[in-house]
Amino acid sequence: MKISLKRVNIFSEDMKRIKQLYNTAFPDDERAPLILLALRSEKSGADFWSLYADGEWFGLAYAITEDDLTYLFYLAVSEEKRGQGLGSKALQTLKMKYYGNRFFLALEKIDENAENYSERLKRRQFYINNGLEPLGSTIKEGKVRYDVMGVGGNVRPEEYVRMMRNYLGKRLSKMVSMDDDNVPRGTF
Repeated sequence: MKISLKRVNIFSEDMKRIKQLYNTAFPDDERAPLILLALRSEKSGADFWSLYADGEWFGLAYAITEDDLTYLFYLAVSEEKRGQGLGSKALQTLKMKYYGNRFFLALEKIDENAENYSERLKRRQFYINNGLEPLGSTIKEGKVRYDVMGVGGNVRPEEYVRMMRNYLGKRLSKMVSMDDDNVPRGTF
């Protein structure tokens, strides 16, 4: 099976199905405005992808890159294509696309009180099974806190903040932060 990545912009033929998947795969408080994602991907450093398996559309991915750091901001597989190994194949393809970079993502915190607790555990295990590991950091975007997983090395809070400032701009980037549980407070 051949996985391919096709760039997306606001005029892409895939935008209608991307919008539908995006709105159903991610909770309201975890979604950036889709138009913002599309417009930001017109600049260098942000890639908005349609995912295809043997020429058939199955999902979306969005990555932000700065220097040797790639943040997989979104990854989703359409509901009818889930359970076929396409998510794993897409993740491997993306890791190869950004090979040589520290590659990381933000994952809903494991919270036993969350109504989707078992889903969160499954999602975390999916990333572990695909070679990512917990990095011991927490990202806060808006009002939501996430655990950080990745491969290729740790991400320092100041790197994440700089990346997001360059991506979002000075004003919007004030809504994001990162804590490194491995670094005592005040040392960076």
